[in-house]
Amino acid sequence: MLMKSCTPSSVLLVCLGNICRSPTAEEVFRQQAAIAGLSIKIDSAGTSDVHVGDAPDKRSQRHAKSHGYKINKLIARQINANDFQKFDLILAMDAQNLADLQAIKDGITDTENTLAKLALFSEEDPTYGGNDVPDPYKGDGDDFEEVIERIESSAQAWIESWKYC
Repeated sequence: MLMKSCTPSSVLLVCLGNICRSPTAEEVFRQQAAIAGLSIKIDSAGTSDVHVGDAPDKRSQRHAKSHGYKINKLIARQINANDFQKFDLILAMDAQNLADLQAIKDGITDTENTLAKLALFSEEDPTYGGNDVPDPYKGDGDDFEEVIERIESSAQAWIESWKYC
């Protein structure tokens, strides 16, 4: 697939701690973009600094691996102001993450209007559009499975949306 002018060259996926949802989304998005023939820089981060330097949650690793996604080498990091200039699109896993990202963005001087576009990860998804990707951290295996299902669906929806822009 040819990259269209509306297709971002870089996407950052953001959740709270960068150990469950966003690292899973990073790898799912990376694989789906590659299958679609898109060359997009993909990364993930958290709004919190609580897990900086940590590997993804073991449960996230296990469930991701069972679906063919290897996330064990990813390392949690916190989003920073430079990310708003380095990435074209920053996708938040839930409404609170989106509000936190908007607050950071609002504090950055941007005279040339070049900062990343912000959106909810599920925004383009006809199945889950507008819904949060629930944080599975305090949940069980079913919660981690639901996260993968939602992430796969929403990542595919973004890629599909770029075919028609």
